[in-house]
Amino acid sequence: MKVLGLSPLDKDSTVTIVEDGVITYAAAEERFTRVKLQSGFPWQSLEDALDRTGTKASEIDKVVYPFLPYDEETRLFERNLQREREFLEETEASATSDEIQRAKSRIPARREAIPGLADPNEKQEKGLLKNLAYRVLASEGVVSRNVAKRGSERWGRDASKFHFQWHQELDAGLAEVGLGGKLKRVEHHLSHAANAYYTSGFDQALIVTLDGYGSGLAGSISTGRDGKIERVHGLEYPHSLGTFYESVTSALGFTPSRHEGKIVGLAAYGDPEVLGDILRRRFVHSNGGFRIVETNNVYFARLLAAQFPKIDVAAAYQRVLEEVAVAYVSQYIKKTGLKNLVLSGGVVANVKLNQRLREIAGVENIFIHPNMGDGGCGTGAALAEFAGTEPTRNRIKDVYYGPEYSGDEIVEALKRAGLPFTRYTPIEPKVAMLLAAGKVVARFTGRMEYGPRALGHRSILYHAKEPAVNQWLNQRLGRTEFMPFAPSTLYEHRQANYKLVDGADYAAQFMTITFDCTESMKRDCPAAVHVDGTARPQLVSAEGSPSFHRLLTEYYKLTGIPSVINTSFNMHEEPIVCSPDDAIRAFLQGNLDVLAIGDFLVDHPKRV
Repeated sequence: MKVLGLSPLDKDSTVTIVEDGVITYAAAEERFTRVKLQSGFPWQSLEDALDRTGTKASEIDKVVYPFLPYDEETRLFERNLQREREFLEETEASATSDEIQRAKSRIPARREAIPGLADPNEKQEKGLLKNLAYRVLASEGVVSRNVAKRGSERWGRDASKFHFQWHQELDAGLAEVGLGGKLKRVEHHLSHAANAYYTSGFDQALIVTLDGYGSGLAGSISTGRDGKIERVHGLEYPHSLGTFYESVTSALGFTPSRHEGKIVGLAAYGDPEVLGDILRRRFVHSNGGFRIVETNNVYFARLLAAQFPKIDVAAAYQRVLEEVAVAYVSQYIKKTGLKNLVLSGGVVANVKLNQRLREIAGVENIFIHPNMGDGGCGTGAALAEFAGTEPTRNRIKDVYYGPEYSGDEIVEALKRAGLPFTRYTPIEPKVAMLLAAGKVVARFTGRMEYGPRALGHRSILYHAKEPAVNQWLNQRLGRTEFMPFAPSTLYEHRQANYKLVDGADYAAQFMTITFDCTESMKRDCPAAVHVDGTARPQLVSAEGSPSFHRLLTEYYKLTGIPSVINTSFNMHEEPIVCSPDDAIRAFLQGNLDVLAIGDFLVDHPKRV
């Protein structure tokens, strides 16, 4: 049986084909349109999926989509928003203004420069009128309560409109490609739970989903046993950790659903206790879950960002996110006795949070679905159709599910670009020599990665000995980052470089969790270690990524170091490259030293 999974059309529209429980193709529409987090019906990725798998529309048995009909979605969140109004009316306001004044006395003096900030205590400066407005609209009381209620009402109106829009677009698109009448709609958080559980390889696991919104929920706890998923608890929207973190992302001047990683990076520089208690008081824990006071009052985070250093605001939101999520998950680990933890949802794109969840007492193993955001929901919905079958009880060995290009296609692209090239077979030893010699190598090989991480097939590589690379290479690529580049490390050297890696070593093959670094890692690879002593590695195994493993093995022979830095192959605000033409364009624009594309090496014409 062939099942087509489509992720939500509102952002990061993605196509997955699952045949008899095995993922045969998965790729995001953004990689083809070159528009980051492309929304709408996935015309190009669907065409590519059918073509590369040799599938006709008539051979698709079922299409699954991870949202309920628009009227049912509307009914669920309208019910929840009414409950939130009652909650806000019952909950006593705290003296936020007084707390903020006391918190200002806790701001430390700082002199050490922070990359990307003009001043270590830089704030999100606003004019006098905006600052006054934030104080009135966000300081808890009658006004702020009404602002929060109106914010939720506005969110509800917009959500209803967009669900209707995507409902119509989905039906029209499927009809046009000959797939009308085959659609099955799936509850959103079930699709998240399914993609985590059915790709983990664990027979028994606690399944946790955390995101912004989906089918009335912002999170869930389920058990996975013997191939079956059973819901234990649901977190009702708007009590959403996704919304909580999106609010600070926006307040600090970044784009929600895109730049949350910058907040994780900033947080390591700040003091979480400057604002920690103020944020903690906005959470009410009860009935196995929690509720958040004034979730949709967007002015609260803006008030803090305007009056406190960015790094302290980021640090407080990160710390409280970790504390709330750990407390939520811990009680169900204890209650169920399950020792394997699997995660999905946009919130668990937060790699530092995942480290804290791994550290929960009783957790022995952790796995995070590699495409943890909504782009992975179509995959989960499709896998759920094969629940309990043998393929869904095996762990995935890699996520190279996207398109692959032949040597002839690569040569044609290089000739079109007028670039001279040299063929090497095998190419891995030559690339290792270039990296050892200090060259920046853009690597394009094999099938494209599924999900947000570049895992060696669409990656930019460099040695990890030079911390300054995080500034000058990001400048070449037009990026601003507060977290260093991630390392790719030979799997067999994991324990020498990362602490407490056992039980998370499978998850780390997909670059989804941080670890505290050993002294040897800090010494040999300072470019990959954050200011807090952590790194987010890709552990590269011979089974999961044979070619990349060979490359790193050759590099280790030359240098005695088993890691290189690995950043995604793309320019700023562009998706990861998909085709040879994309790779050539990004290589030239980024002024990188060498392009290793298939079996061919290309020197940058301006750097020869």
